[in-house]
Amino acid sequence: MTLKSYNPTSPGRRGMVKASFEEITKTAAEKSLLMPLKKKGGRNSRGTITVRHRGGGAKRKLRIIDFKRDKVGIPGRVAAIEYDPNRSAQIALIYYADGEKRYILAPLGLEVRATIEAGDDVDIKLGNALPLGSIPDGTLVHNVGLEPGRGGQLVRSAGTAAQVLSHEGKYVLLRLPSGELRKFHHKCWATIGQTGNIDHENKMLGKAGSRRWLGIRPTVRGSAMTPRDHPHGGGEGRAPRGMPPKTPWGKPALGSKTRRNKKSAKMIVKRRK
Repeated sequence: MTLKSYNPTSPGRRGMVKASFEEITKTAAEKSLLMPLKKKGGRNSRGTITVRHRGGGAKRKLRIIDFKRDKVGIPGRVAAIEYDPNRSAQIALIYYADGEKRYILAPLGLEVRATIEAGDDVDIKLGNALPLGSIPDGTLVHNVGLEPGRGGQLVRSAGTAAQVLSHEGKYVLLRLPSGELRKFHHKCWATIGQTGNIDHENKMLGKAGSRRWLGIRPTVRGSAMTPRDHPHGGGEGRAPRGMPPKTPWGKPALGSKTRRNKKSAKMIVKRRK
């Protein structure tokens, strides 16, 4: 997707860079694949804020995405490339031969009227989904599953791709977008190709209002607060932190390890750091 910049007719327009949506072929979503999406404002079921700086934003509806790709052996035709407000990647509307319609993540280069398929022995072609054990070394994949039968959980954001490095028994070694080397079971599924909308990282919102449309509220720096409100607060004039960076509740904010998933951690061959 290409980007477009704006003339500086106002301070908000200066520096604004947004998507041109040239690849979008259909603006109205498929009604049978929509669900209501209720905003939570960062609050859990008890009403406690667990994610700060969330609230407001434009209304959205949830697009039901087929991450499992379990239409095995049934070919599908790409009917349209659409925008999804709930993710950075674009989505493709698929019409299957049996009459069913589904959304999938649109890989880079997928065109309308192209044919895709899922199965154990389908061709290594853009948009096809198959087990990692059937994908040759060096292939770029996305929508990678962590466990067999669970559906794609990794490599789903715009412009990302993992690379198949080697096959070792019942495990397949992948290089993830973060640089991490990780083993996956050979029965985990993935989709061929790189996720589309690769220019998403180059967008510039340009003004505070654009951020509010996304449901993101203002963030106050800890150093601008008082000592009772934040560990970084207080002092005369601008003051250094005087400590390793902390959250408002005194927990380490940068560099502290939080991972405790021993079952999953043993599959990591090389960490991203």
